[in-house]
Amino acid sequence: MYQIFKKEVNTFLSSIVGYIVIGVFFTATGLFVWFFKDNILDYGFADLSSFFQIAPFIFLFLIPATTMRAFAEEVKSGTIELLFTKPLSTWQIILGKYFASCYLVFLALLPTTLYYYSVYQLGNPQGNIDSAAVLSSYLGLFFLACVFAAIGIFTSSLTDNQVTAFILAFTICLILYYGIGQLAQLPFLGDFAYVFAQFGLDYQYDALGRGLIDSRNVIYFVSVIFLALWGTKLKLSTIRL
Repeated sequence: MYQIFKKEVNTFLSSIVGYIVIGVFFTATGLFVWFFKDNILDYGFADLSSFFQIAPFIFLFLIPATTMRAFAEEVKSGTIELLFTKPLSTWQIILGKYFASCYLVFLALLPTTLYYYSVYQLGNPQGNIDSAAVLSSYLGLFFLACVFAAIGIFTSSLTDNQVTAFILAFTICLILYYGIGQLAQLPFLGDFAYVFAQFGLDYQYDALGRGLIDSRNVIYFVSVIFLALWGTKLKLSTIRL
């Protein structure tokens, strides 16, 4: 598994793709946090809510763009058979690629801690920021991005066309993050609306952003990740046969 992880990370960082992803994420979130309407300086409160509100939507585009090649390219180029000849199980191959994608997410989030440091210093008095809420929001954002990565890995295993894999991943992630919450607001759902809303990624993400790390939210994210990777395993098993 480590060999696959190392190969994928080197592929990301030895090309311009990985740096574009990190740079675009840092720049885009920075514009919303510091310059666009309702930025931190105009808002007048020492918090990073604007960052945690916009970051998931940026990840909706960036993560499927990085995972679309995971297996689609291997299948199209015919190297998937060569990959299966190595002394690696299907799970080791999947997890190697998946953890590499999660590592790229971590690298993208790392520079944004400068936002926290800046707001911490600008607070009046200094340090007047809810650090616990920021920490749990970062954890929620990382879990959310890892879910997007797992879904991206899954859709990449379904086709040999990278564009198709991107569109499928983006659509599924959008429905899970934004669509379920919007559907839950429909009046005919009645009392079931609250229960239905809890199946949305946005509900679980917002729950972690309140500063309290609840094991139920973590279990939800881990479960979705497992289901997506398990689906990838089932699909690749048919190819490996």
